[in-house]
Amino acid sequence: MAKCAITGKRTITGRRIVRKGLSKKKGGIGLHVTSSTKRTFKPNLQRIRVKDENGTIKRVWVSAKAIRSGKVTKA
Repeated sequence: MAKCAITGKRTITGRRIVRKGLSKKKGGIGLHVTSSTKRTFKPNLQRIRVKDENGTIKRVWVSAKAIRSGKVTKA
């Protein structure tokens, strides 16, 4: 997957944890992990036209956070 040209954000991996049971607070014997599946967390990337320092226009992948914070100037 693409990577943000400004912040360097990219896809990261994690896990999806499934729990089963009633918590001890509610009178059960506690929650138990029944399965753990790998998954990916992807950044919100947009392909926009950006004007760089030299004034040239390029199409690059930029995260939505970088666009909102004003780190890039749209062309």
